[in-house]
Amino acid sequence: MAEAGERPLGSGGSLLRETRWLLKRFGLRARKGLAQHFLVDRGVMLRVVEAAELSADDWVVEVGPGLGLMTRELAERAGTVLAVELDEHLAAALAELMRERSNISIINRDILKVDPEQLLGPVKEYKVVANLPYYITAAVLRHFLERERRPRLMVTMVQKEVARNIVAGPGGMSLLSLSVQLYGRPRVVTSVSSRSFYPAPKVDSAIVAIHVHPRPWLSPSQAEAFFRVARAGFSQKRKLVENSLSASLNLPRPQVEAALIQAGIEARRRAQSLSLEEWLRLYPLLS
Repeated sequence: MAEAGERPLGSGGSLLRETRWLLKRFGLRARKGLAQHFLVDRGVMLRVVEAAELSADDWVVEVGPGLGLMTRELAERAGTVLAVELDEHLAAALAELMRERSNISIINRDILKVDPEQLLGPVKEYKVVANLPYYITAAVLRHFLERERRPRLMVTMVQKEVARNIVAGPGGMSLLSLSVQLYGRPRVVTSVSSRSFYPAPKVDSAIVAIHVHPRPWLSPSQAEAFFRVARAGFSQKRKLVENSLSASLNLPRPQVEAALIQAGIEARRRAQSLSLEEWLRLYPLLS
């Protein structure tokens, strides 16, 4: 999903050799259960780092640092890097590899069980860089975006189809696109060939940058009501949004139709055709 006229980035050799050497040195291998695929393309790595717009004052939370090859690049530009790695064996290897890097901390935790506020202490502003497997992409994005202390910027590597979903507009909207676009402005930086990873996954990926809104549009209680209505609307994607909302919210169809009309939405549309602005007008009328 590259920009017009832009070809997906290809694969490189030196990082592949280093990755294989490190795996052998520590007796490790990619774990299928954790969907581990190590980035071995320096050009792609630099695109991720550049997209993070780092300065010496920045604190970075890196999710899924793997063997630390990108961690090193981040630490060259940022003030502090907190690398959160779920795999205990990789975390132990990282601790040894980064022991002389005073601005890198290795945290062996499940990121979904880590409170960013506790992780960062008094630090108010931070950025997130992540290489996310499909099965936790939405959960990790919401884990950070729905916090009281949200990152200023998130740069994530996700499956190409997931990237399309994140940046989709009316006609292709989903709960994922709503979840991200409510809190920030996402864009696809570039697509990334599957050959840029070791072992190569079956699908291509993409780099997505999310510039987070300085102030949230909704309070936590409003966001809860918003997503309750949105989930109901998307619960039966093939049905008209009027029918999905009525069935899932257990409301009479005339009441739902009246709310849609008041929000300026034609009742015979489907959920994926509604814009974020339309959902924002609709949810208070059904909450």
